[in-house]
Order: sequence, then structure tokens, then C-alpha cells
Amino acid sequence: MADEAMSRPSVWQLPGTGLEPLCAALKAAGYRVIGPRLAGGAIGLGELESSDDLPFGWGVSLAPGGYRLRRRTDTAAFGHSAGPGSWKQFLHPPRQRLWSARPADGAGFVAEPDPPAESKLAFLGVRPCDLRAIQIQDQVLGADRHPGSGYAARRSGVFIIAVNCTEPGETCFCASMGTGPSASPGYDLLLTELASQTEHSFIVEAGSPAGQAMLADLPVRPAQADELERARTGVAAAAAQMGRTMQASGLRELLAASHDAARWDDVASRCLTCGNCTMACPTCFCTTIEDVTDLRGEHAERWQSWASCFDLDFSYLHGGPVRQSGVSRYRQWLTHKLGTWHDQFGSSGCVGCGRCIVWCPVGIDLTEEVAALHDELGDAAARPGTGSGQAGPG
Repeated sequence: MADEAMSRPSVWQLPGTGLEPLCAALKAAGYRVIGPRLAGGAIGLGELESSDDLPFGWGVSLAPGGYRLRRRTDTAAFGHSAGPGSWKQFLHPPRQRLWSARPADGAGFVAEPDPPAESKLAFLGVRPCDLRAIQIQDQVLGADRHPGSGYAARRSGVFIIAVNCTEPGETCFCASMGTGPSASPGYDLLLTELASQTEHSFIVEAGSPAGQAMLADLPVRPAQADELERARTGVAAAAAQMGRTMQASGLRELLAASHDAARWDDVASRCLTCGNCTMACPTCFCTTIEDVTDLRGEHAERWQSWASCFDLDFSYLHGGPVRQSGVSRYRQWLTHKLGTWHDQFGSSGCVGCGRCIVWCPVGIDLTEEVAALHDELGDAAARPGTGSGQAGPG
């Protein structure tokens, strides 16, 4: 079956009802299928028992500090923007035990590392911005830098089904960052959803041998020229409908020159230093370590948990925190994300998903903050308009 699949074309049409055979084929191959689903008043990510768990007919309305579900006029399964959670939570868990220890016979103790997860994961519905975020996390935490790590073990077994974006949200700016709305390579299968009141189907492209082989188990037929054109037009239109824009070029230099900018005081007067932006961000990777033991001293554990550079103790050294003010902590986050990330990893740490804007309690919009820094430093003429888009300013 695999040899037959490899000889077939790589662009196909899949009917809307074909998502269930896709889920079934993934499960038959030993994958746990993770995808978007309704939970707690939002479209989050979780394990799918079947394709029926997908949020068919649901969309979202976004604004700085605002998120609202809305009913669509079609049955699209992926007609919504990025939700509060990202795929990071499955590859780089919010909290994980690293090892446990017990007294050894005689003297000392025995440490036992936690084994890596054995289950294979299939990510269904990865948006282009989130696909790029996974690739950034690979640069930071992947096998090239940390061979044998838990992240590397989890990442090695992931099957990725990406979905081209045809309906960006009001706070999205992936087109500015070069991360969407069309997915870059790195997926196993790529879907482009064609949904209307009378039709629901997908254009499917294989991006790997594993993806090509998976097509053999799906009810596909060769895509027709008019279907390919509608898919292309939908993705191209999404690029022109972004709710925000950001001038991506020159950000490293801008942030390096803005240490004493007055704008930092302005944003700090609004920022609660709650860390929501770092928790929602699909590329933030900072952690803290905690050692715990029972009262009898017979069992100890080491846990790793997500941390935020907005925490007062994040920069603690002997004598106190290095960054005590909200100004310094916000400046550290934005300067690293958009500036010094280039020095460490060769790219920006921002993928334009807009989560930090939506999930900021006071609606701070980093595209507006960058625009203000451009204005203050006299670079306004080189800056394209920042997005009023469909949502008001933060």
C-alpha cells in the first residue's frame, strides 16, 4: 500500500466527510489525535475521540483583551483563529517531572529519570503561524541542541496535518512576519478548507513520505483546476485581510536602540506583569525547577514548570531580582522576542499569531508598541500602517 501511495500525485480533493477516515487512519497507525475542540467557552486543543469533536461551524471574534465564539454560516472545521492554547503544551508541557529519588540500600540515594512519553501524537489543524512556532521550538529545544531530551523524544513521533489559513482573525499579523497565511514546509499533510453554505471539502497535499502513504487510506480523488484556484484565491485573500501589520525588517536594530525610550514607561503604566502573554505565546520556552520531598525524607522529586520573564523572581540573583520594575520586565520580553532572539536563533521569536494581544487582560497590542517605538525613534516614514484592522486599538 505504501509503495502504491508513493507513486501517486500529491494534490488531492478530500470531501468534508473525509476527516473521520483521516482520524481513523491516524488512530490505526498508533497516533493519539490532537486537534481543536470547544472547551470552556473557547476553541482549545485536546485529544479527539473522532472528527465529531472538531468545532464545525464555529468561528471567533478577536480584539485586544477580548475573545468571543460566534456561529458561522457554513460548516467549516478550521474557520477560526488561534485559540488560547498552542501545540507547545504537548511538546514542552507546562509541568513535568524530570526524576524521582529514593534512599539506596546502605548509603546515598537512587535517582530514576521519568521515561519519555511512549504515545505518538498526530496534530490535526496546525495553522501556518503555529507550524512556524513548532519549528522555532525545535531550534531552541530540539534534538540538535538537546539530544535525548524529553522534548526531542516527543517531537520525533509527531505527525503534522497543517491547515492553510483562509480567514485570519482581527489580531493576526502572520503575513507581516512571513509565517502565513500559507504553510511553509514541515508538515506531513496540508489541508486547505473550501467551505460554503452548499459545499465542504479540502485540498490535500502531502509534504512527506509518511503523509503520502497516509493518503492511501483516505477517500480522495485528484483535485480539479477550479478547486485548486479557489484554494489559492482563498489563501491569497487572507494575506490581505490581516487584522494587524508589523514592520518585521529592522526590528533587531530598533529594539537595540530603544533601551531608554519613553514608550516603555507608557506601556508599563498599563502592564499588569501577569505573564499571560508569555503563557499564551507558542514560542516562549522559559522554565523553572522545583525540588520537593516528603516529610520523612524517603522520596524526592524534581519538577520543571513554565516560567515567565514577567515574574519578579525570574531574574533573582543573590541580593534580589535584577529586573525589579515592570518597565524593565516588559522591555526584556519584547526586546528578546523581537530583537536578541535573532542573535540566539537566527530569526524572530514572534510568529504573528496575535495570542499575546487577545489574552492580555488590558489589551496591550505589541504591534502598536513597536509602531510607537518607530515613531519615537524617528523611523515612522519607513513603517507601514499598523493595524486598526477590524478591531479597535488596545
